[in-house]
Amino acid sequence: MQEEIREIEQRRLTALVSGDLETADALHADDFQLITPQGEAMSKRSYLDAIRTGMLRYDVWQPGEIEVRLNGDGAVIRYQAKLGNTWAGQSYPPRDFWHTDYYEKRDGSWRVVWSQATEVR
Repeated sequence: MQEEIREIEQRRLTALVSGDLETADALHADDFQLITPQGEAMSKRSYLDAIRTGMLRYDVWQPGEIEVRLNGDGAVIRYQAKLGNTWAGQSYPPRDFWHTDYYEKRDGSWRVVWSQATEVR
């Protein structure tokens, strides 16, 4: 089960970097919320719309080892990643971040519900 969660997270990251919004939409719960490194909360819709419109583009997202904690229909993952992105036309070079994500199994499928990124300084 832990390997399944890791594979889903890898697929989610690939979808976000490549702009595959159909896959990204399916892997994010409708009530998904991202807490950005700047401390702002983004809903699923605002997050995916930012990617759709080009406001946000991930240039690189390379995760390290993904740790998984399972508890019934819930799973928490944590990993460090090198992430570079462009936001509102401003390019940010790759930096190291901690990522913590909470997944739930809903209607037989795992979906990310909460995500938080913290820059490693």
